[in-house]
Formats: sequence, C-alpha cells, structure tokens
Amino acid sequence: MTMDVNSQGGKGTATPGGANQECAGCGKHIKERFLLKALDLYWHEDCLKCGCCDCRLGEVGSTLYTKANLILCKRDYLRLFGNTGYCAACAKVIPAFEMVMRARNNVYHLECFACQQCNHR
Repeated sequence: MTMDVNSQGGKGTATPGGANQECAGCGKHIKERFLLKALDLYWHEDCLKCGCCDCRLGEVGSTLYTKANLILCKRDYLRLFGNTGYCAACAKVIPAFEMVMRARNNVYHLECFACQQCNHR
C-alpha cells in the first residue's frame, strides 16, 4: 500500500474535493495543511502510526503494510510476517528483516557474501 501526502491549500478544513475530512485514526476533523491518505482514508500525520513500534508512517516512507487488522511499517511487517530464508554459504537462517546479497538464485548474509577463490568480501 502507498500513502499520498495531500495539501489542503489553505487554513480551512476544505480538501481539494471541497468536503471536510475526518481522521480515520482519531475521528477529529483534519484542520492542518497536510494530511495523509492511506487505505482510502484520510489521516493526521501524527495519527497514521505503525501498530507495533508506533513510528509515524509518513516519516519512514511512502509505503505501509496491513495484515491481521494491523497497520505496520515495512520493518515490523517483515519481522512479523516475512519469510525467512537460508544463506547459501553458511546454511544458517536469514531473518526476513535482515539485509542480504543476492546472486542469481542464491541469497547470502552480507558477511557471508565473498569471492569463492580469494574469500574477499
């Protein structure tokens, strides 16, 4: 899912469509100049937060994830629901939220990705 940041174009509560918008998070009218649109709903910037870590989703990117009635940031979505894999070099588990290196169909821990001839990373 992606988020849109919209400007209301003034101090009033009117949005580009002319209607007053209610925040899906707190239920109050959105009077601020900027609002977020996510999941076909409007949100105050402070109200659209990750259900796990409480980070403001508008500050961490333009993508959010939903599953099991939760709104999540990418990191928490992967931590909770991501697939784990195995490193092609050491055969140990790679957590879903960890950065990896890919080469063709193989996936490696960053520290395991090295030249097979000289072992240089």
